[in-house]
Amino acid sequence: MKKSLFKRIISAVIAAVMTVTLFSGCNSANGNEEKETISVFLWGMATYSKYAPYIQSQLPDVNIQFVVGNNDLDFYKFMNENGNLPDIITQRRFALHDAAGLKDSLMDLSNTEQAGAVYESYLKSFTNADGSINWLPVCGTADGIVANKGLFEKYNIPLPTDYDSFVSACKAFEELGICGFLSDFIYDYTCMEVLQGFSIPEITSMEGGMWRSSYEDPAGEEVGLDDKVWSVVFENMERFIKDANLGPADVEDKMDYGPILEMFKTGQVAMIRDVGNVVVGLNNEGIDACFLPYFSQNGEQWMLTYPEFQIALNKDLEKDASRKEKALRVLEVMLSEEAQKVLSNNEDVITYNKNVNLELSPCLESLKPLIEQNHLYIRIASNDFFSISKDVVQKMIRGEYNAKQAYEAFDSQLRHPKDNQSETLMTLEKGYSNVFSVNGGSKSYSAMANTARNIYESDVVIAPGFSFSGSVMAADYTEKRVTTMVLHGLFAYRSELSGAQLKEVVRGYVEGVEGGFKPFNRGSLPVFSGISVQVEEKNGAYTVLDVLKDGKSIGDDEKFMTVCFNFGSYMTPFLANESLGFAREELMVKLVWTKYFKDGGALAEPNNYITVKVS
Repeated sequence: MKKSLFKRIISAVIAAVMTVTLFSGCNSANGNEEKETISVFLWGMATYSKYAPYIQSQLPDVNIQFVVGNNDLDFYKFMNENGNLPDIITQRRFALHDAAGLKDSLMDLSNTEQAGAVYESYLKSFTNADGSINWLPVCGTADGIVANKGLFEKYNIPLPTDYDSFVSACKAFEELGICGFLSDFIYDYTCMEVLQGFSIPEITSMEGGMWRSSYEDPAGEEVGLDDKVWSVVFENMERFIKDANLGPADVEDKMDYGPILEMFKTGQVAMIRDVGNVVVGLNNEGIDACFLPYFSQNGEQWMLTYPEFQIALNKDLEKDASRKEKALRVLEVMLSEEAQKVLSNNEDVITYNKNVNLELSPCLESLKPLIEQNHLYIRIASNDFFSISKDVVQKMIRGEYNAKQAYEAFDSQLRHPKDNQSETLMTLEKGYSNVFSVNGGSKSYSAMANTARNIYESDVVIAPGFSFSGSVMAADYTEKRVTTMVLHGLFAYRSELSGAQLKEVVRGYVEGVEGGFKPFNRGSLPVFSGISVQVEEKNGAYTVLDVLKDGKSIGDDEKFMTVCFNFGSYMTPFLANESLGFAREELMVKLVWTKYFKDGGALAEPNNYITVKVS
């Protein structure tokens, strides 16, 4: 009896020592992973599926945590205010004006090789008043007028070469009962780009350049419009609206991009505003389309362009030589020729880099003279310009504003921007890092997945690694910030699965399934709540070893109410297997998520949901 008791005591001591050793090892590993991981926040999902895997493949010795963040600089200002700015930021909607608040927290890249490789004509758009450079552009998107060339030839109408011939073409098509020009003016980007596109000579004039420099670097002061430059811009816009025969019906909700593009394809519309690679896609569909520049009143042709995104580095990287070296290597690959080709899907884009050669397809040959003449214009794209352009241009199209009224309204809103700070929706006392650990996964993602399991009242939640936008911060969250914790476009799919079916779905999420998303590094592995998963990593591939519930392997005949998050395209393979019985919930996850917190819901605690055995 005494011997048995002694054995039990010894066993307990050994177990305690092993537990302490295990958790000490985990903490050590977590701390090391935090230090070794380079966080790269992507502006949107479009860069996650192919571009991010390529970057990781070129840097196998660098542990990169790719996160689909938010296409809004206010998102990164919030992170910065709470001491959580990523190592590398990418941003598509960008203006130096909006980035001013981050300037002191970002690395000056002006003396780097990467900055030196950018053409000077473009680099000046990213240079601060003091000569420093925090942001660098990758390849650019060409924005202009897309014409149905086949329709022009069918009715023997000459393709426009200047503004007057553009107007003549519009009138000729109107006489035939065909709309000459139409676009999706229900969106801010189209309103903004058309407003600027037809007045590029005015905006790029000496006076326009001086105004833009002042606006982009306001030194704490709100800068309104320059009357000499912008009064003409709105006069041009008023003339364009009349010449294109636009009216109130063209800004109704039904005038969305999809229906308008379909009207273009079927010959009901002759010209639309769009981007260069759409022309390539249309020609691949058998539609004879061509790309035209913006036509100015003075007879010049210009192409509006904007980077696929801009890149910036956290200044804190300079405190650690090893981390800085890794981040600069990541930056170099992100800006490389091959990466830009992957990013553009080998479709037509414009390079801003002297060391990169991106060929244009034959259907975009018209761009070459503009590139050679440097008639390329990078749009003014501050948050205010997006929102105010939509408001003012739509009112001009409805006939509510003439040119003078539009100018005055735009100027007033620019000088007196709306206070976008909403009330605090929730306050979190505890924050969690999103850095992935092989001994447990991501704490922040676990907290959010566990919360989602409570929201959807399910036994299990499975979410792709891109579902959540970074770390949970001990901070005050507005409704806008709560909403952006979950990626836009995700839907929830529900089914009661057997243990055998659940393991099949887990394997599909971890190992990849044809037509679905395949994890390409540890940080892209899925997140689980209600179960834990043991995974083996070997030669960059992942294999499920076991699926457990409360520490025990789940049985094939057990039942689990399961909710999977995903995009429809990635969920298709699972939906195709009718035996799994998945049905999509009506609302996007982010809407359900936000309502939960508006109703007083609380964030759940995290737990270890995955272990990765590296072979």
